[in-house]
Amino acid sequence: MAAEPTAHALLQKHRPTLDQALEAIRTRAYWSPHPEHPKAYGENGSLDAAAGKAAFDALLGNRLDLADQPGIDDWVGGEVSPYGIELGVTYPHPDIDVLLPAMRAGQRAWRDAGAELRAVVCLEILKRISDRTHQFAHAVMHTSGQAFMMAFQAGGPHAQDRGLEAVAYAYAEQVRTPGQAEWTKPQGKRDPLVLTKRFTAVPRGIGLVIGCNTFPTWNGYPGLFASLATGNAVLVKPHPRAVLPLALTVRIARDVLAEAGFDPNLVALAAERPGEGIAKTLALRPEIRIIDYTGSTAFGDWLETNAHQAQVYTEKAGVNTVIVHSTDDYQGMLSNLAFSLSLYSGQMCTTPQNLLIPRDGIATDQGHKSFDEVTADLARAVDGLLGDDARANALLGAIVNPDVKARLGAAAGLGEVALASREVANPEFPDAVVRTPVIVKLDGAKPDDEAAYMSECFGPVSFAVAVDSAADAVELLRRTVREKGAMTVGAYTTDAATEQTVEEACLEEAAQLSLNLTGGVYVNQTAAFSDFHGSGGNPAANAALTDSAFVANRFRMVEVRREA
Repeated sequence: MAAEPTAHALLQKHRPTLDQALEAIRTRAYWSPHPEHPKAYGENGSLDAAAGKAAFDALLGNRLDLADQPGIDDWVGGEVSPYGIELGVTYPHPDIDVLLPAMRAGQRAWRDAGAELRAVVCLEILKRISDRTHQFAHAVMHTSGQAFMMAFQAGGPHAQDRGLEAVAYAYAEQVRTPGQAEWTKPQGKRDPLVLTKRFTAVPRGIGLVIGCNTFPTWNGYPGLFASLATGNAVLVKPHPRAVLPLALTVRIARDVLAEAGFDPNLVALAAERPGEGIAKTLALRPEIRIIDYTGSTAFGDWLETNAHQAQVYTEKAGVNTVIVHSTDDYQGMLSNLAFSLSLYSGQMCTTPQNLLIPRDGIATDQGHKSFDEVTADLARAVDGLLGDDARANALLGAIVNPDVKARLGAAAGLGEVALASREVANPEFPDAVVRTPVIVKLDGAKPDDEAAYMSECFGPVSFAVAVDSAADAVELLRRTVREKGAMTVGAYTTDAATEQTVEEACLEEAAQLSLNLTGGVYVNQTAAFSDFHGSGGNPAANAALTDSAFVANRFRMVEVRREA
């Protein structure tokens, strides 16, 4: 198929969506082109629930064929679902000395295509992913341990929204500079100096996306599409326990690129053998000029320190904090916090960990509540939310790996337990490890307790930390964000001065703040096109999803000037 008619068709098909995305990032108002409800799929080429499940089942036990990807020297796999199913899917293992040069070969044509055509090709990739949302939901569920509905939404439309958001920001930054300009400088009585100048967005090189286990698509798509839309080839290195969702993404991207007349090797997969650690090898290759990483602080710090040839974007770990000072909706606060602590077993980089509560208690619409009453009432709220096993399974999902289970088991020994974790049986998946959250009471004035609450304990573990006053809570919040980082901060207060102090602390420490959430919006959820995920201004992450800074340094403007 010739590139020209395909390009015209793609522009006609997707330019309106691109324009809507550009308007959404300008206004920050709610918008999404990707339906959240499973019943919205099944027409216009998209898979319905049954077809999506069948498409997922057809992958199990088979090779995921990327046979046209250069440099395949082996087939690797080994994913086991947190729900106890062996996926049995195998993927191409790359000879990187063959693959990386092949990826670079297509970049010139991709660069010369221009920002608009690159954007609509990316939107076509996202549209085809969206059509297979039901298949992706099962792939995300059985690699991350998310419950189905969360895997459907976070792994599907919400991830696709983040990818589209990255494309919109990338396009906006590239077209900020005109493609051509006439430059005339008066010279008095002499003839003016006249130059014709042409400006081209030039990609940095190959982007490396290092995927995570818990949110392979949601965290993977911003970097993938930001790099691709700015003209770079992209090598996707999934987490070894969560290969399938990103491998499906790569396969779709390669198909679209080829149909649009571009080299499919602009997007490739790097699956690894058990224990191979290919991410470190790839990260230091001179061909790799951009790295997107979500995961542990230790490896993120290593990338920032050692991958000098690349522009490195990291989302690492932080200690998320909620200040509980006062509220005019006590039950709403408890319900909101209970949901935030329980969703996906706390296995989100945005889940609250430390709840800072004055030891003398808080003012509420139900009267004064002591520290012990607040923690006990929160424990009851979590118990009430998760008391029914069917509902608990739908919210909690499964524990993603043994490390999370071990941290959960050890947390009970750190202090007085306000809420004990319990095991939940999953009748559909008997081998799934499902646990409710634990809440442990600690004292902010005791040095022995500080080691616990000042360290990230990823998983369904939260600490109710007694502090002397609101001022002490804000100071501890400030120190926590400065030293450990935070993806999210929450606060409950009816006092204007306290609210202003918390807000100022978050502005100075560059932490995203949610105030007095008591309804259906939660501190650990963010909306594409409107909310920034992270800020890039504290140790939890050096980038925000998604803003101009996330895309602008993936390309450089190169000028060619001539005398007119």
